[in-house]
Amino acid sequence: MAVPTTMTTVNISGKYTQNKSLSDNTDEILRLQGVGLLVRKALGMATLYVTINHLNEDETSVENKLFGPTISKTRRAKPEDLEEIYLKEGWSEATKEHGIIHILNKSDTEKSKNTWIIEGAWGIEEVGGEPRYVRHVYFTGPKGEEIRARMVFDYLGPA
Repeated sequence: MAVPTTMTTVNISGKYTQNKSLSDNTDEILRLQGVGLLVRKALGMATLYVTINHLNEDETSVENKLFGPTISKTRRAKPEDLEEIYLKEGWSEATKEHGIIHILNKSDTEKSKNTWIIEGAWGIEEVGGEPRYVRHVYFTGPKGEEIRARMVFDYLGPA
């Protein structure tokens, strides 16, 4: 389901579910993050629900049950301020005007002994003629593997 036409990245708070038929497969990203085959298969069959609330720009350390120790930082940025071309492309005019939500999530290598980085851009993009909440993901794996993926979400309503 499309987001309300009035929604912008100024406030994308809401409840969403991943639309797998419109999204890219992220199994290889999960594999390179150290997620085992059985868990990846289960995740592939599961429905991903997310609730978005606005946070500050502070870097935070999180003990993620799936990925282990991670370090994350989120900020608002103009698409043109990002280096990775894939993260800049496809956004609605309102997202370009108000900025994307830029995330940097990486393994805490010192604690996890694994190294990977996810840089992402979140915003509103037209998909199939409808405005959708979309995440562009640029993943760098332990051996420098690069994967670009798009995750498209259906809007379920306010948070």
